[in-house]
Parts: sequence; C-alpha cells; structure tokens
Amino acid sequence: MSETEKNATQENQENVPVLRMQKMYVKDLSFENPNAPEVFLKQVPKPKVDINLEVKNRKLDDENWEISLAVNVTIADEEEDRTMFIIELEHAGIFLLRNIPEEHLAAVLAVECPALLFPFTRQIMSQVSVDGGFVPFLMDPVNFMALFENARKQAAEEARKKADA
Repeated sequence: MSETEKNATQENQENVPVLRMQKMYVKDLSFENPNAPEVFLKQVPKPKVDINLEVKNRKLDDENWEISLAVNVTIADEEEDRTMFIIELEHAGIFLLRNIPEEHLAAVLAVECPALLFPFTRQIMSQVSVDGGFVPFLMDPVNFMALFENARKQAAEEARKKADA
C-alpha cells in the first residue's frame, strides 16, 4: 500500500460518523404508593394508565451529549378514583457523537440515542413497580421516529401560522 493510500484510508477513518453510548445512569427516580396498604386488598381488573415521556438533550462538549428520557407514570383504580402508584424516572446517557452531519444531528439526538436508551429505561420502570409490590409495569415500545416526525410537522405548522398572521 502506497503512502497516499494509507493517508487516504486514515483520513476516511477519521471522518467516519461515530455514535456510541459512553455511560448510562439514573438522574432522578421516585416511586410513590400513596394508598398502601389498602391498594393491595382489592384486585383491579383494568387500571387506568397515564404516561408521559419526554426526550431531553444537552451538549456537554464538542463530541459528547447527554440524552435523557423523563418518564412519569400514574396507575390508578378508575372505579374508586384511587392512585395505585406513581413512578417518575429520568434516565440518561452520555453519547459520543463524532462526525455526524449537521442535517442528521437532530434525528440522531431525538431518535437514535433515545432508542438505544429506552430498553434499559423500560427495565428500570418494570423493576421499580415490582419492588413497590405490584406486577411489572411494562412500557409499550416507543416509535421515536414517529414522535420526531410529528414534532417537526407541528413546528412547521406553527411557523406557517405565524408567517400567515
């Protein structure tokens, strides 16, 4: 291999996009069981589930980003209008993002990184509900691409409405 081929190969490797989770951690976790022990005395055939999920990101330095999933879940007995349990979790990761083209960065931050983090977030939520005395709470899979596309469409619609006004 000639010196120019080696330099070209090295240059190509240096410009390869990199996405890597460096660290995963729990930033905040809260479990509330406000109606214990009475809540355990009655079988609830179909509890009401209220879930909110928010994806957050912040740049730490030139190549590292913190991505977090903030999940708030309230499970209630609809018949008696009684809360069974509440879980609030902010689960985060530090992601190395190198050589990501600017036009793809928003999708990587809102889709790819959360998709890597989500299975672990789901497992924490499940384990916390079990530790609280309940059956495992299994979050449904999340289509982060659909959430991203919906947010982009909504932002474009709002921008268009402002321009028309």
